[in-house]
Amino acid sequence: MTINKFHPQTLSVRAGSEMTAYGENSEALFLNSSFRFDSAAQAAARFGGSEPGNIYSRFTNPTVTVFQNKLAALEGAEQCVATSSGMSAILACVMGLCSAGDHIVASRSIFGTSVQLFSNILARWGLQVSFVSLTDLAEWQSAVTDQTKLFFVETPSNPLTEVCDIAALADIAHKAGAHLVVDNCFCTPAIQRPLDLGADIIIHSATKYIDGQGRCLGGAVLGSKALMEPVYGFLRTAGVTMSAFNAWVFLKGLETLFVRMDAHSRNALALAEWLEQQPGVSRVYYPGLSSHPQHALAMSQQSSGGGIVSFEVRTKAGQTPQQAAWALIDATKLISITANLGDAKSTITHPATTTHSRVTAEARAAAGIVDGLVRIAVGLEHIDDLKSDLSMLSALA
Repeated sequence: MTINKFHPQTLSVRAGSEMTAYGENSEALFLNSSFRFDSAAQAAARFGGSEPGNIYSRFTNPTVTVFQNKLAALEGAEQCVATSSGMSAILACVMGLCSAGDHIVASRSIFGTSVQLFSNILARWGLQVSFVSLTDLAEWQSAVTDQTKLFFVETPSNPLTEVCDIAALADIAHKAGAHLVVDNCFCTPAIQRPLDLGADIIIHSATKYIDGQGRCLGGAVLGSKALMEPVYGFLRTAGVTMSAFNAWVFLKGLETLFVRMDAHSRNALALAEWLEQQPGVSRVYYPGLSSHPQHALAMSQQSSGGGIVSFEVRTKAGQTPQQAAWALIDATKLISITANLGDAKSTITHPATTTHSRVTAEARAAAGIVDGLVRIAVGLEHIDDLKSDLSMLSALA
């Protein structure tokens, strides 16, 4: 199938599909760990790389391959390497492309666990990391060294939905001889395609919107074949491999991705607009709002604002910001209290004590993650029911 002739919505349903001799209309699920060879010579050729084909599911698996091909088609990438989680995707990317003594410039507005990976784990192996403002291009330029290999960003960021200028950052990175890595988890290719804007590599946590129903863990790294070769080499050896079952679930998720992201975004915009009018809210963070500091930029890179809304809860007399945020979270009956996102079910969390709890107080403050901040991953429920579940905000002033 020539993928360039179809619209993205069609690719999400049809791209990458391969039918076996049984003629199934839904992708087959290959749960086996290994694959047989016709002869010892063929086994040697497969292991040596002179003949393509499956060997062992730590390396490749037909179901995983279909998922990789479909996601690559949606992102406009030459190759996709599927991994066991979003964090293992980041790890595989860095381990495949960097060595001890190399330098990464990363936004300080990234997921707390990503900060931990860079600061507390990879740093022990001699990787140097500088954290800078996501939106201040001068800081990125100033942080570059002769050893800089990667720029790493989330856009929109977690949890404040800050947005960076992907094309401008790509230009700075390329002039420095570095590659721009964009975590596209919040948008997915249904809303944003970073490679089209100049990025070199895309990271996904398939656990989130690609799954869409909070079932399985998985991740992906996408880019050119040249960049993905060492990433795949790390995966093949280290074994941070996506399972066939999870790949099959993600394939089903991709089929409805555009429909779901459109619904998530509509609900999120409606909720963000409502939150701005509530006396119990002091500030709302959502790229789709005209009040967002990077609204115009976001709308030039994204087709919508996405499904994540964060806001600061106004305190009552005698309350600390954390107490105010926790009181709101504990008062919800419909929205799920969990840090996961991208689910059909709306979720609510307190970033300072969950997703970013292992980040130092100083680093949280620098990233703007205050104690009164609440993040909602807006699901597919009726918007009026979500507003009703947050009605405490109408009386918090």
